[in-house]
Amino acid sequence: MTKQERRRDVLKQGLRLVGAATWVSVSLPAVAQMQTSGNPFKRTDRYDDSYIFERKPFKWPDGKDVAVWVAPAVEVWSIDKFGSGPNIRPNSNNYSPDVWNYSWREYGIRVGIWRMADVFDEAGIKATILLNSKVCEIFPKAVEEMNRRGWEFVGHGATNSQTVAGMDADKERDMIREVVSTIEKATGKRPRGWLGAGVVETHNTPDLLAEEGFLYCGDWGNDDQPYPMKVKSGKLYSLPYTIDVNDGQLFARKGYTGDQYYGVIMDHFETLLREGKKRPSVVGLGVHPMLTGQPLRIKALKRVITQLKKDRAVWFATGGEIVDAYRQATGA
Repeated sequence: MTKQERRRDVLKQGLRLVGAATWVSVSLPAVAQMQTSGNPFKRTDRYDDSYIFERKPFKWPDGKDVAVWVAPAVEVWSIDKFGSGPNIRPNSNNYSPDVWNYSWREYGIRVGIWRMADVFDEAGIKATILLNSKVCEIFPKAVEEMNRRGWEFVGHGATNSQTVAGMDADKERDMIREVVSTIEKATGKRPRGWLGAGVVETHNTPDLLAEEGFLYCGDWGNDDQPYPMKVKSGKLYSLPYTIDVNDGQLFARKGYTGDQYYGVIMDHFETLLREGKKRPSVVGLGVHPMLTGQPLRIKALKRVITQLKKDRAVWFATGGEIVDAYRQATGA
């Protein structure tokens, strides 16, 4: 039995003994029912099991300890079908048009992203834009302005009004190809990275991304380091897009103030920087222009970036630069 097979066997035994109550949101009777009804506990087969302490050490360029990619989500929605994303107020009655939420979200591209751009320009960093491809068609001048700054563009579906949920492989492939074609035509560059609209995938998504030439994907939030994913052809790497410090979690869902946002993110970095001498890490700092681009919150983002820029162990880079450095440093 190989080391990996032994590890998986230990995991299975642990799940039987503990009942998986802390692993999945089902009760002990439900687990027992799954075992007796022929529905076994199912894991993904998209990557090897790997513990952080057993990996070969490596360093980011210039000996940096923590790599940061700042990832604003630049999105668009149909006024009659919102889909995924935060709201300024609930719409429990599902009325349409939802003018308040629609216009609040659109504040991001009209105002918020440009307030962020001033912060990034002042700090001398390049953003990695999570781009709905329909933004290229609806707001071409905005894409032109972002492209002028040399920012990287990541495919983020066509629109946040529709995820890939329920799509068969052919339909999803066509959608991915359309996203690639639209972004490449608008920016002159083919996107190398992907984050699903609503961070939603099908079982086919990683294979289709690799098939279409994507290098990395931010959907899998299970690590502090990049890692190779298992795909049918080509190569695909997971790049951490750090949900726990995402402004959608902290501002929209938890109602944090700017000071709380700053404190949480600095706590996060303090730990990673302390660990960085032993093992490097990545933070995907996800931000939404209609949230953090608001006047009451932009100061918190600026404080975070200004403070981190002072630390010589922090490397601000685009998503593609981080994955390229990882591959070069590890040979993965």
